[in-house]
Amino acid sequence: MDTELIEAIDAVLPQTQCGKCGHPGCRPYAEAIADGEPINRCPPGGEATIVRLATLTGREALPLAEPAQSPLVARIREDECIGCTKCLAACPVDAILGAAKRMHTVIEAECTGCELCVTPCPVDCIDLLPHPDWEAAENEADRQAYLARRAEQGRRRFVARQTRLARDAREKRRERQRRLIRQASRTTRSASSHQAEQRQRQMAVNAAEQSLRRARQQLESAQRRGDGDAEATARAQLPEAERLLASARQALEEARKG
Repeated sequence: MDTELIEAIDAVLPQTQCGKCGHPGCRPYAEAIADGEPINRCPPGGEATIVRLATLTGREALPLAEPAQSPLVARIREDECIGCTKCLAACPVDAILGAAKRMHTVIEAECTGCELCVTPCPVDCIDLLPHPDWEAAENEADRQAYLARRAEQGRRRFVARQTRLARDAREKRRERQRRLIRQASRTTRSASSHQAEQRQRQMAVNAAEQSLRRARQQLESAQRRGDGDAEATARAQLPEAERLLASARQALEEARKG
């Protein structure tokens, strides 16, 4: 895949991370466009984005598949919020503050107007309004400056969130492996429980092997894409995954000898 083309396409997209193109973010849509997908599926980008994409890709500037969308901001009616956290989980740029059973609020300067927080809200207390920074723009230069700022922030916060989610998922997998290893180490050595102990330790080995395979696959994927940051993150995961596997295998070997 042409990494330079993907980067150029991603730089043109508005970085709202709204998914209206059918992909979970602007970067995945950029990759899809580079792979031949139509360039007219970005309502927040509007006609101007299609023209830029047509120039980049050498394709025809087709009409938008859906109506163009002006910049929006989500606003929570805070006195109606029940603190369910569902909007926090849905926001692709972590632009909502709050905690369980506590009032939530939107960081308007960071909100991309993606609309993804609206549907999960069980009490329908989120409104979508014209973004105040967009409405305050007095001329075309101000509007373009706002769009550039929104794109930079949207991309940065989207990447940061994906990194955080990946880190949390890795830690959950590692904790599960540690728990299996601890459970195995506490298993009694009596004849009646010996087979159960070996099964538990084999499960720990299997889980550790799966984690190591996943880390290696992530590294290979990052290398194929030419994504230096992702490659560095994947490389950093390998030593811990290898250590956990060695520990699990040692525990299994001890159980077999016992």
